[in-house]
Amino acid sequence: MLCSQPNWGGSYQRVRGGLDAQKCSPEKSASFFSKVTYSWFSRVITLGYKRPLEREDLFELNESDSSYTVCPIFEKQWRKEVLRNQERQKVKASFYKEAHTKKPSLLYALWNTFKSVLIQVAVFKVVALLLSNVSRQKFSTGEIINLMSADAQQLMDLTANLNLLWSAPFQILMAIYLLWQELGPAVLAGVAVLVFVIPINALAATKIKKLKKSQRKNKDKQIKLLKEILHGIKILKLYAWEPSYKNKIIKIRDQELEFQESARYLTVFSMLTLTCIPFLVSLATFCVYFLLDEGNILTATKVFTSMSLFNILRIPLFELPTVISTVVQTKISLGRLEDFLHTEELLPQNIETNYIGDHAIEFTDASFSWDKTGMPVLKDLNIKIPEGALVAVVGQVGSGKSSMLSAILGEMEKLTGVVQRKGSVAYVSQQAWIQNCILQENILFGSFMKKEFYEQVLEACALLPDLEQLPKGDQTEIGERGVNISGGQQHRVSLARAVYSGADIYLLDDPLSAVDVHVGKQLFEKVIGSLGLLKNKTRILVTHNLTLLPQMDLIVVMESGRIAQVGTYQELLSKTRNLTNLHQVISEEEKAHALKRVSAVNSRTRPKDKILEQKPRPSLDQGKQFSMKKEKIPVGGVKFSIILQYLQAFGWLWVWLTMVTYLGQNLVGIGQNLWLSAWAKEAKNMTDFTEWKQIRSNKLNIYGLLGLIKGLFVCSGAYVITRGSLAASRTMYVQLLNNVLHLPIQFFETNSTGQIISRFTKDIFIIDMRLHYYLRLWVNCTLDVIGTILVIVGALPLFILGIIPLVFFYFSIQRYYVASSRQIRRLTGASRSPVISHFSETLSGVSTIRAFGHQQRFIQQYKEVVNENLVCFYNNVISNRWLSVRLEFLGNLMVLFAALLAVLAGNSIDSATVGLSISYALNITHSLNFWVKKACEIETNAVAVERVCEYENMDKEAPWIMSRRPPLQWPNKGVVEFINYQARYRDDLGLALQDITFKTHGEEKIGIVGRTGAGKSTLSNCLFRIVERAGGKIIIDGIDISTIGLHDLRGKLNIIPQHPVLFSGTLKMNLDPLNKYSDSKLWEVLELCHLKEFVQSLPEKLLHEISEGGENLSMGQRQLVCLARALLRKTKILILDEATASIDFETDKLVQTTIRKEFSDCTILTIAHRLQSIIDSDRVLVLDSGSIVEFEAPQNLIRQKGLFYEMTTDAGITQESGTEKKLL
Repeated sequence: MLCSQPNWGGSYQRVRGGLDAQKCSPEKSASFFSKVTYSWFSRVITLGYKRPLEREDLFELNESDSSYTVCPIFEKQWRKEVLRNQERQKVKASFYKEAHTKKPSLLYALWNTFKSVLIQVAVFKVVALLLSNVSRQKFSTGEIINLMSADAQQLMDLTANLNLLWSAPFQILMAIYLLWQELGPAVLAGVAVLVFVIPINALAATKIKKLKKSQRKNKDKQIKLLKEILHGIKILKLYAWEPSYKNKIIKIRDQELEFQESARYLTVFSMLTLTCIPFLVSLATFCVYFLLDEGNILTATKVFTSMSLFNILRIPLFELPTVISTVVQTKISLGRLEDFLHTEELLPQNIETNYIGDHAIEFTDASFSWDKTGMPVLKDLNIKIPEGALVAVVGQVGSGKSSMLSAILGEMEKLTGVVQRKGSVAYVSQQAWIQNCILQENILFGSFMKKEFYEQVLEACALLPDLEQLPKGDQTEIGERGVNISGGQQHRVSLARAVYSGADIYLLDDPLSAVDVHVGKQLFEKVIGSLGLLKNKTRILVTHNLTLLPQMDLIVVMESGRIAQVGTYQELLSKTRNLTNLHQVISEEEKAHALKRVSAVNSRTRPKDKILEQKPRPSLDQGKQFSMKKEKIPVGGVKFSIILQYLQAFGWLWVWLTMVTYLGQNLVGIGQNLWLSAWAKEAKNMTDFTEWKQIRSNKLNIYGLLGLIKGLFVCSGAYVITRGSLAASRTMYVQLLNNVLHLPIQFFETNSTGQIISRFTKDIFIIDMRLHYYLRLWVNCTLDVIGTILVIVGALPLFILGIIPLVFFYFSIQRYYVASSRQIRRLTGASRSPVISHFSETLSGVSTIRAFGHQQRFIQQYKEVVNENLVCFYNNVISNRWLSVRLEFLGNLMVLFAALLAVLAGNSIDSATVGLSISYALNITHSLNFWVKKACEIETNAVAVERVCEYENMDKEAPWIMSRRPPLQWPNKGVVEFINYQARYRDDLGLALQDITFKTHGEEKIGIVGRTGAGKSTLSNCLFRIVERAGGKIIIDGIDISTIGLHDLRGKLNIIPQHPVLFSGTLKMNLDPLNKYSDSKLWEVLELCHLKEFVQSLPEKLLHEISEGGENLSMGQRQLVCLARALLRKTKILILDEATASIDFETDKLVQTTIRKEFSDCTILTIAHRLQSIIDSDRVLVLDSGSIVEFEAPQNLIRQKGLFYEMTTDAGITQESGTEKKLL
């Protein structure tokens, strides 16, 4: 009856047909003329001019360019290169004792693949799904995302400039050869200048390479921290830690900009030398030309032929710095990508999965570590688990329970021994992993729908009541990380996914801790237990609920990474040296379910259905009913206000100085050419060579002086634009970060992190590296074009008759093109977010994906989202080529027109003037094409500024600090009062809380209970103003919390959240990110949390490095770290949001004792699923459907036989005739 796992290899074939077939690129079927002119693409350009383009309007990739075709080729070439490299290393090792280990060459594999554009698919998804845990610690999600966005982009940039690597040197050599024909050996002086200057630039490029490498490392740190902040944004807001983490990111960003600044100044130097090369070459050539023969005279023919050739020389020399910079950066990126590709992967041979013995799982003398070189985490495991057995794994926090499941999955490094596993596996992680898709897809997880069994799974996993409440039932979209369903619902969906998979072995990492007691009872009975859906399967259950142990076939007791005891419940009770302890613990847990402070209740239990009849439960449209929003794509032109924002960030002083310096260098450049023209004109009329010799030195000196002045203007302009662009980069980044941190939590719950990270990576990269570059080129080209037209019109006035229509055509083509190009760029930006989101989501659930064996399916899904991004990229590239062909044609028409006018003018115009105008006309083709392209590039790249500024106009949270500040000692009593309080998550949703009115006493302990969706967590969110009021007010110690700043409020409250969130960094930083407390105070709270012994055993103690998300600590240890945080920032009001769900009962008991002692003088509001944690509260607040139904002392509520009494009954707690009876 259970469905078997499908064959992933054959389920995802790309089928051409329907709409996709209609949108296939017509490139292959186009005529030769259409291919050469890109006329086949005119349909998209025309459509984009008429209306904003949509994704459906774009041409699909050619099949040969799709990731489905290219990735297998790349993977094959990479494997061949790895094998070839291994052979090379063996040969070297046979000759040299200490042969240097060389990595396989990614460049060689790419060369054989020919499609470096698609590397991000092949590299990242495949490798990321195979990375060992050591490698995942080495390469965080943020670093991998940076490799995917910045480094892969760098390879794409190189392919665009690849032809310049050979064409630029070829053009230089051809220009020198033709100059030799004109000026003879004198040209060797110019070559000497080139030989002298180019090595200097090579040294600068080497230094730039080192700086870029450091910059990339900083970028990795930045993205890593940013991703963690976005995932833990709620914790940051609850603790008012935003300024601290904002400063951390800005500090890393400032370091990045320092490297960037140094690299740019070196680029300024490089640009100065290369810009001055044509002038220096011409000056040296003319000087030597005169010195070689006193009879050498500069005629108009020689001057302007030489100047045209010098201008030809200028273009490749001008582009060479960009190519060199791109090559340098690409070499760094290749190195980083090779490191990633060559990193350690999981070894499938760690686990023998072809085992055919009598047992489902067998460990023989097995030891495991998270790192091959690290200390063993699990030691000397010897156990056989029979097929079909129900096995409990128990032990204290950090004893190795979850690690044992990881070892079975092959997620750990096997140091010694043998591990054998028979059959397929399903895994339910301790922290539920939920995909951003509809609920049904989360459960099916790629399997085929079997309606009858599917409904059985929903019923057994207690999901049917939830489906009734969800707006679209099982078709409701679940947000990233399951943000729009409760923690209990997430765990039930995760369990349903495992049950539906029909696996042979089920690894269940404490799935019952996050659900209500009555739900946990149902899950055990109908799913896990001896009568459940999995009754014939092998089930390994990590649990802290020791009352379940009598129902187990086998119990494994873990202590310090070893198996302390194995046996049935009765065997352990009879033979264990310490099992009296186990018996005592179980007895205590049973008693904890009883009502210690409740007087005898002698009446019969009230029927459940009557309780429920009191108030029907409404649908969840009154609460958190929302789904993930798709990224909004703007239409129309980029507003001038966006450009203005960039210029303001740039700084108006730097803007005007940029204009002045670039105007100066262009005026001086025109002056140089006019000077040469006048010199040639004088030389033509010169009859006395003696007089010519006298004026020649003066003319040459002035020509050299003009060149020097131009060089100073170039250098000043580059310096000014560097300072301004760095200021713009710094300002816009800080503005983006500020805007993101001030957004309400609902924004993060309805928008993917990929959308946000995309702005901090790709869009900031464009602002940092490209926009200022295009602005500089555009300003330079604008002035160049204006100067060129003025010079030609001055020489040939009739030229204006041709220039007016040509300029009109230039602007028409630009307007026609930019409407499409701009929208394609926007679509490209929007299509990049799903790539990052899917990748990030996959990495966070990689253990689950590997456990189910679905790597290929996720790789295929990733190829699909990357293909969508590449469709936009492909259309963008083709649109650029479409523009270039048309601009080149118009430019050639302009040269033709100028030449015709010069011929028709005959002898009426001086030859020097003709030479000057033709020389400029030849130059204007390149300049005008460049000008139009850069104008388009500025507008399309301004989309990055538009996306970065998008969050500025969104609704923000209330100010962090307001003019009204509470007293320093506030709150000093801890009295919390809700008055007719109402709250909703969005304006278009119903009320999540309705008319909440209650008041606590100072230092009172309040328990808050209710079924899933009752509003428990919403109540705590309202206290912190995570959710703002829709009516009424909350008063704490006489102050209405809506009248003070968020940080003044949140900084004075304390919370231990349900989901422990840790950040990568030291343990000390995680405990005290604001660096307020001394080490002795930290050790004190660690002792109170029963973590001191564990931390002292670590080599680095407080400086122990926590991995991303705290993955190198168990869930229980993470929860204890969160408790330590709360103890550090002790305040008068504490909220416990099911804070001990992830720790064993014994530790829970110690923690509860610590909380009662350390927070005895505080008001404590405890949100609980486990009723024993609130049974000794002073009063209990019972919520149902967003309203208060009961609020009394627990003993009084029991007497009233209300909803709370029903919940205690469901939990198996009652008193009859003075006896305690357990009903579970």
